[in-house]
Order: sequence, then structure tokens, then C-alpha cells
Amino acid sequence: MIPIKSKEEIEIMREGGNILAIIMKELEKRVEPGIATIQLDRLAESLIFKYGGKPSFKGYQGYPAALCVSINKEIVHAVPSQRIVEGGDIISLDLGFFYKGFHADMAVTLAVGDVSSEARRLLRATKKALKRGIKKARSGNTFGDISNTIQRYTEDQGFSVVRDLCGHGIGRELHEEPKILNYGKRHSGPEIKEGMCFCIEPMLTLGGWEIKKSEDGFGYETRDNSLSCHFEHTMVVTKQGCQILTSLQ
Repeated sequence: MIPIKSKEEIEIMREGGNILAIIMKELEKRVEPGIATIQLDRLAESLIFKYGGKPSFKGYQGYPAALCVSINKEIVHAVPSQRIVEGGDIISLDLGFFYKGFHADMAVTLAVGDVSSEARRLLRATKKALKRGIKKARSGNTFGDISNTIQRYTEDQGFSVVRDLCGHGIGRELHEEPKILNYGKRHSGPEIKEGMCFCIEPMLTLGGWEIKKSEDGFGYETRDNSLSCHFEHTMVVTKQGCQILTSLQ
């Protein structure tokens, strides 16, 4: 059963999503060569508490941090550590924010200094895949329409889309129904309806789509060690179409 949110619930999620976008912008400013990923996590947690929320990820299925920081071949959920960010890296920040009883979730991938032309093209394609997926998130379409659009665009660009990880519904729980794959068939899956809130999060790679668990026990990385990129927004379906909640209002 996919939850339908009330107007009041959506307004709380909109407020929380806006705050999360503000926090993410602050984190982006701190990403530079020489910073340790654990420093980014500490900043994220302090900002979450400053704005009156709680970290969605910390303690979730045993995850030990507020922020996921995935670098290069790491796709998602890598645990912050003393690892130093270096010029030429691409780094994904994934953060959840629990506010007034509801979760918001977003992710961005950043280029650190000068990165390869392939890496820049991967970042552009992943961001555009998310944008195209969001355009399909409207009443009357199906979740398969989102999935198929992301897959077709990704493969047209010569990249692979990760198949073993997916987007999700969100609200009072961090992960609600439905699962939103980044590949699939048009007109398949549940129908999209007004009041649904969910996260679309394409994960693209330069190589194959196969993944493996990272040594930290939480993260996932590409099996062939190719670069990976991840973008994510929380959104709501309205009469006027899909609205992104994790954006600066």
C-alpha cells in the first residue's frame, strides 16, 4: 500500500525538505581536497540538530553516521572515516533529515577540482537522468514510466544504471512503498497518484551495473571498480504536477 499524504503532512515535508536542501548546500561548500569525510559527517549532524531535526540514517539498520559519503567507485552508503578527499575525486553526499515526524532524503555528486572529462559527462548524465525521471512523475503515469525513462536515457549516453539499488516512497518512514527501480518497462508498476511522496535516485556507472558490498559493511561499490554517480530528490505529486521538496524555496 502506497501512502497518500494529506496537505498538512505535505507542508511539513516541504518545510523539512527545504531545510535539508539548505544543509546540503552548506556541506557542498566544505568539499575540497584535504578534508576528511568524517569532518563532513560531523558538520552534517551539527547542522541537522541546529535546524531542529534528527539524522534519518544514524542508527538505521545499524548505520553509524548521519551522512553517507561515497567516493569514485563507491555508489552509496559508504561510512565516513578519516579518508581524505583528493583533487580529481568525485564524491557523493547522501543525507536524510527527520523533522516533525517526517523524513526527507537527497543526494548530490560533486567534482573535486579537475576531474576527467568522462567523470564530468557521467555527472551531467546522472543529473539529467534524475530530471527526466521527475518529469514522468505525474498522476496517471506509472512508476515503470519513471524507471524506463531513466534507463533509456542512461544507456543512450553509453552508461550503465545500477539495478540492485533503487528509489523509494518516503514519509513517516524513511523507506516506504513503492520501490522505484532505475530500469524497467513503460506502463508497468503501480499508478502514480496525487499525494504520493517518494524519492527518485538514479545511480549511474562508467562500466557495468553489477555491484558489491564495500569493506565497511554498509557501502556498495561497482564490481568492476568503475566510477559511479548518484543524485536524489524527495518529491510530491500534486494537481499541478510533480514538485521537488528537497530544493531551496
